Amino acid sequence: MSAQPVSERRRGWCPGVRRPMVTGDGLLVRLHPLNGRLTTDQARLVAEAAREYGNGHLDITARGNLQIRGVSDKTYPALLALLEHEGLAEPEGDGPNRLTAVSPLAGLDPMDHCDALALAQAIEDKAGRLEGLPAKFFVAVDGGGSMPLDGIGADLHLVAVGENVVTFGCVTSNGLQWIGIASLARAPEAALSLLAGFAGMRLSGRTEARRLRDLEPDLAEGLVASVALAPAVLPRKRSAVRPAGRFAIGDKDAVLLALPFGRCNTAQLNLAADWSESFGCGEIRLSFTRGLLLPGVAGEREPTLIAEASRAGFITDASDPRLMLIACPGKPDCASGMTPAPADALRIAETCGGILAQGTSVHVSGCPKGCAHPGKADLTLVGRADGRYDVVPHGSTRDISSLTLSLDEIMTCLLPKIPTDLRRAVPEHAR
Repeated sequence: MSAQPVSERRRGWCPGVRRPMVTGDGLLVRLHPLNGRLTTDQARLVAEAAREYGNGHLDITARGNLQIRGVSDKTYPALLALLEHEGLAEPEGDGPNRLTAVSPLAGLDPMDHCDALALAQAIEDKAGRLEGLPAKFFVAVDGGGSMPLDGIGADLHLVAVGENVVTFGCVTSNGLQWIGIASLARAPEAALSLLAGFAGMRLSGRTEARRLRDLEPDLAEGLVASVALAPAVLPRKRSAVRPAGRFAIGDKDAVLLALPFGRCNTAQLNLAADWSESFGCGEIRLSFTRGLLLPGVAGEREPTLIAEASRAGFITDASDPRLMLIACPGKPDCASGMTPAPADALRIAETCGGILAQGTSVHVSGCPKGCAHPGKADLTLVGRADGRYDVVPHGSTRDISSLTLSLDEIMTCLLPKIPTDLRRAVPEHAR
């Protein structure tokens, strides 16, 4: 059993079971289940562990991982021992805790062009412990079906565009760029070449970039050329990801239960395990949409499941305005948080639900790190020490803001005017 000394922990990395992160409510311990899947027994064990060793609060992350919050230095060793014994601790090392991310429907989606689970496993086997990859680096493996992974924030994207064709995409400073194709059989080896090339540049000192999007343009061009992919084929345009509701997967369905901002408690996780056994197939899949997917639900039993889940605080309606909002734990749960992001986001949902229902996406971040959402939103709000927000229209927390407003000003003067000129919507004193 190996854990990082408490004295060496710091914010800014990708935490795991062996490397917890200090936050405002104690230590944060992040589990990275392979392909985001848990058995009902594992889910109940995690729920009990969160109650006994943490503060009973959990998060589902935007990569489909599960976080136990409020762990103390005193309770952490026992939690580590338990999770390691149950096979829920990541391997030793400083690299990615889990290299690949897949759709929660992977292996079930009739719209997929390939077995994304098998492709993801092949990439894990070849490159999962590659020396030189930063902890936050990861690969999106997309079968091309009902839940596109374009916005998940991966460094490298593999998307099946036919039964034997995989398109490769890299995230750059200009967004996701499609760089070439390979056969399904060659795709794991091509992915390994790209990852090994990037890792080699870092180990040799040719770059200090920690993500592909930050790699110098000339190095990026050379890296892509070295893999000799065939000319790119663009993936078909797919509908936006539906974050809650029913998905048809054959004779039975899968039901995606969303959670406001991914916040979950032990009672909800235990209930999900009960429902998975009584309504589904005994499996829970963590979704990058920050919810829980229960596969194998018979159509005639869905209304009962959805009614019970709604009473338990899950979001079951894809049109719920809260689903257009992204919020981090914020202050005081996160030590970096300068504003109470979830509470402020709920105020926006209650006051501006009509605007959100039209499809406006809003990211409320308690600090400039933007952990809850690495990409752009129609409106990004970045918390400040004075309790106000820097306003970034059509951008991310990494973009420069020229406006600073209070939450009340944002709700009364700004949100109702979207998508008109944001500058004209702002009071003179705030310009």
